[in-house]
Amino acid sequence: CLLCLRSEADPNICGEKLERYGLCAHVFCLFFANDLFPQRNKRAGFLGLLPKDIQYTIDQAAQKHCFICGQSGATITCCEADCDLSFHLPCAKEAGCVTQYITPYRSFCPAHSPEQTVEATPEPDTQCLMCMDPVEDRKTYNTMVCPACKTAWFHRDCVQNQAIHSGFSIFSCPHCQNEYRFVMEMLIMGIRIPRRGPSWEEHGAYEQLYERHSHCNASDCLFLGGREEAEEEGPWKLLLCSSCAAEGTHRCCSGLRESTSNWECDNCA
Repeated sequence: CLLCLRSEADPNICGEKLERYGLCAHVFCLFFANDLFPQRNKRAGFLGLLPKDIQYTIDQAAQKHCFICGQSGATITCCEADCDLSFHLPCAKEAGCVTQYITPYRSFCPAHSPEQTVEATPEPDTQCLMCMDPVEDRKTYNTMVCPACKTAWFHRDCVQNQAIHSGFSIFSCPHCQNEYRFVMEMLIMGIRIPRRGPSWEEHGAYEQLYERHSHCNASDCLFLGGREEAEEEGPWKLLLCSSCAAEGTHRCCSGLRESTSNWECDNCA
């Protein structure tokens, strides 16, 4: 990536790597870079960012050094007025920088990063609700609390991992299940919450759970069309077990009247 100078970086933090127009950059390295403003046409260049503007940002960053790793090419500068500390996106967490994954993608150095304002202190021996390891004895960059219930404590890395897997649609406090206040606070504190459903539902992993049973389980299926076929009404309509819906039968195959609308399989009868 020409912006963070990493060939490998955490995709949960930097996003996917794009290669176009002779340039290579991570999605979020682009979004957080100084003075890069997307065009109205989101299909232009890199997600609406023009190649010439990206190259200009790269050239300007060559003169700046990351205050964390010391290398040049730091394209992200703290947005606090009069602060000139710059850094690479993959270095941010190491130093306690906050990068907000919401428009306008603001970044802060450790001295100017937002802090949780909720009045709460963990009880002695309080554990992270996600990994069950102890948290620190107060709110810090790495120890966070739910702003709604004020009793759910967790590590930054743990809540970030939960956000990545849960996605925006179901991300909530693991204790009180609050969504709005919890999500807004986490976004402000620099937690990235992907705008998608939970990762465990991707690629049709659970499609079979939502499929309706669709064949006759009678020991002798009499329908000429076979076990996999059925008619909308009449003796060859497929009835599903009214208790488990995991087995089915044509009315005629189980000696049922055409008026029969409820049937139970042998396991449920």
